[in-house]
Amino acid sequence: MTNPPQGLGGRPQQVPPTERIPQQAAPPPDSTQRIPRQASPEPPTQQLQAPGPVDQPPTESGARRFVSDPLSIVLVLVTVAALGLAALVGGELYARHRANTIVSNIVSCVVQDKADASFGMVPPFLWQHLTKRYTDISVDSAGNQVREAKGMKVNVDIRDVHLQQAGDQAGTIGSLVATFNWPSDGIKRTVQDAIPLFGGIVSGVSTDPSAGTIELQGPLGTVTAKPKVTDGSIGLEVRNVTGLGFTLPSESVQPALDAFTEQMMKDYPMGIKADTVQVTNDGVTGQLSTRNATIPAGGDDACFVGLG
Repeated sequence: MTNPPQGLGGRPQQVPPTERIPQQAAPPPDSTQRIPRQASPEPPTQQLQAPGPVDQPPTESGARRFVSDPLSIVLVLVTVAALGLAALVGGELYARHRANTIVSNIVSCVVQDKADASFGMVPPFLWQHLTKRYTDISVDSAGNQVREAKGMKVNVDIRDVHLQQAGDQAGTIGSLVATFNWPSDGIKRTVQDAIPLFGGIVSGVSTDPSAGTIELQGPLGTVTAKPKVTDGSIGLEVRNVTGLGFTLPSESVQPALDAFTEQMMKDYPMGIKADTVQVTNDGVTGQLSTRNATIPAGGDDACFVGLG
């Protein structure tokens, strides 16, 4: 048993009585009434049926669709036509270039100068090449010389060429017309180089179109000569020779001029002959031609090797 606490003097200490604190009552609950939430009615469920097979429209084959599309047909036709045209143009240009080169080389060999050839546009060159019939060929030389004739330039017009190898011939030519221009300075240089002794003293050449003569001038005298055509050859007929103030006989110069002109006209192929010659203010012009001529084979004339 527990002893009560002792106070002063041994007296028990008085413990004050404990006070009971009444417990406060809890506040009454709210007077609000909880209304239960009504569940919303669920919509009636609809039973879905699985979709059945869908009918597919009949498919067309690729070829049928292509045929039924006119735009595709047009595009294909245009493409094919363009490719065909490109091939024809390419073949035309190549064949034309090749033929130009062959003819240029032949003329260059004959005249001993550079030459440039071109073929007529009608009919198309491929057709001409396949048939080996060429309607029109034009050739221009560079103007440096025609064989021994210095400074001479020639234009050649060739018509109706038919290539056909037969024995010693490569074909035929309907016509060939060559027009030449020989300036006075070219005549002077040619005479100086080609005529022994006499050529060395020629220092100038002048022309007289009204008289149709040319004058070869030198420090010791002059020679007046008239160009002419005789039997298909061009010659120089001496009209007057003067030296140291005296008139000299033409026979002193004529043989040298004859040998000079004969050498110039020697060995022209296909029967080419001179037709005309004319004196101008600047020199001499003329024309040479041949008709219904035979083209020599390469074995007979080295200039025609590779033609055929």
